[in-house]
Amino acid sequence: MSCWLCCLLVVSLCLPVDAIGQDGTDKPKSGEKEVKKPADDAAIEQVKGYIAAQTKAGKINKKVPTWKTRLPKFPDVKFTPSKNYSWNLKTNKGNISIKLLPKTAPKHCANFLYLTELGFFDSLKFHRVITGFMAQGGCPLGNGTGNPGFRFSGEYDSNVRHTKGGLLSMANAGQGTDGSQFFITFKATPWLDGKHTIFGEVTEGMETVRALENSGSPRGTPREPLSIEKAWITVN
Repeated sequence: MSCWLCCLLVVSLCLPVDAIGQDGTDKPKSGEKEVKKPADDAAIEQVKGYIAAQTKAGKINKKVPTWKTRLPKFPDVKFTPSKNYSWNLKTNKGNISIKLLPKTAPKHCANFLYLTELGFFDSLKFHRVITGFMAQGGCPLGNGTGNPGFRFSGEYDSNVRHTKGGLLSMANAGQGTDGSQFFITFKATPWLDGKHTIFGEVTEGMETVRALENSGSPRGTPREPLSIEKAWITVN
């Protein structure tokens, strides 16, 4: 099997599509702050309203231990064209800020606004980190086989390609299986174009991305625990 095909398979989730379930920390560097998301952004307020309604209806119940695998699908979100939306991660290796690309992948960006507002990513780990390739996380089960309870199709733009490191892209087990698992590239990965949706780009914290890579391995098993301590959205 050629090297590029092995890498492609590694990004995909571990189990076949029909087998996917439905249902000593380093502190941030000096000067890094968690900026709270503004309460007056229309997209954020829309997501918060949807979560409140779904919670009231009993479809979201965070008291259930497995709530991260039993979520209803994200709502359609109207992003403000003049604003920039960033997905921020506080990891045990430092902070990362990623500019989302709602014009390119509005559904994927809406999904991450929704999951982040729920606190879905908090305390999840990077379960697969392949040196020279990518860091993968976002699995609610922590082993690469889980999803949030829903799946959806990819969004592809021929002008947005896996041309460099620091790109946020969606992991999947084939067409129509995007959920919550994502990966951040360490270098250009052109063989993934048209198969994995790019929906963000690192704007701050590439040193943290490199720290994640340095704790990875050729086979993907991290050499030490790598986790997301907190995720949040900023808008400006």
